[in-house]
Amino acid sequence: MTHRPPGPEPGSIAPHIPAHLYRQAEREGRPIIVVVQAAPAARTAHTYLVPLGLGLATAIGVTGTVAAILALFEFAIHTATLIASTAGPIGIGGLTFKLTRPKSQ
Repeated sequence: MTHRPPGPEPGSIAPHIPAHLYRQAEREGRPIIVVVQAAPAARTAHTYLVPLGLGLATAIGVTGTVAAILALFEFAIHTATLIASTAGPIGIGGLTFKLTRPKSQ
């Protein structure tokens, strides 16, 4: 086994080894083992596509729900208008309300 002084590999930065530990290992003849963590792997397309797909599905679902609520609301307004125009005046307890304007004005 060849002895080589601590130092960076070509293209990388060496981790710090405290001087007292380095000198103690040199004195006792122990090898110095430096574990360098590899760079994290690049993210795949799957990492980005799953959250994007979930977000788009949620947005489309919310848009559809809002459109359905608005359609039901519009239908209810048209129905109430139709009933009010055909019913004429409504009397409750002696009070009479005209729901629509007369057409003769």
